[in-house]
Amino acid sequence: MKQGIYTVTEHRALTKDVYLLRLEGDTSSLTSPGQFVEIALDGCFLRRPISVCDYDSQGLTLIYKIVGRGTEAMSALKAGARLDLLCGLGRGFDPSAAGERPLLVGGGVGVPPLYRLARLLLAAGTRPEVVLGFNRAEEMFYVREFEELGAHVTVTTVDGSFGVRGFVTAALPEGCTHVFACGPMPMLKALYGATQGIPGQFSLEERMGCGFGACMGCSIMTTEGSRRVCKDGPVFPKEVLGWQI
Repeated sequence: MKQGIYTVTEHRALTKDVYLLRLEGDTSSLTSPGQFVEIALDGCFLRRPISVCDYDSQGLTLIYKIVGRGTEAMSALKAGARLDLLCGLGRGFDPSAAGERPLLVGGGVGVPPLYRLARLLLAAGTRPEVVLGFNRAEEMFYVREFEELGAHVTVTTVDGSFGVRGFVTAALPEGCTHVFACGPMPMLKALYGATQGIPGQFSLEERMGCGFGACMGCSIMTTEGSRRVCKDGPVFPKEVLGWQI
């Protein structure tokens, strides 16, 4: 983990409530896909945790959804603004466990952390299947970006306005070797049940106070005892979450 000042170089809306934020700054503390940052915002006592979509030696890309006062304030940021970040937080996905045909499943704002993972898996020669779930067509984002990487992408919408009608479990391919997932808890619960017998890694979404394990506010119970989502996760082996979700 490193604390630093980052400069906004790009900020634009992807949908009505979802924004892409590109920041220039030190990314040396980022070591695996699925990690997150904590952003200090004026007027907010607690930092806001945001998953990292992608990064390079110059900076990082975040994608977030407006869900409250903090993210509403973020949506007004302009190019040139400077932000105080804690970077390189949490334990991310382990791509080495993917096997030949990994399955990546993202729901809503659970989609962004899977982008860098997909890029790394494709670069390693695997053939990832990507399933992205949204409520409706107007809420879709980053589908084209996954396709441009070379991944095979299937989109589901709850109302059937695009792709497969229903939830992500309605479009799961057969023969996958490992499942990587990020999204709301109901999606993860359903996915766990639908992928019995397939190993995997699930990234959890929890309210976080500090973001680095000091406050214990994001603790959950697993088959291995109490764990902190911000420090021991947010990515956990699917198997240790069996009874939790």
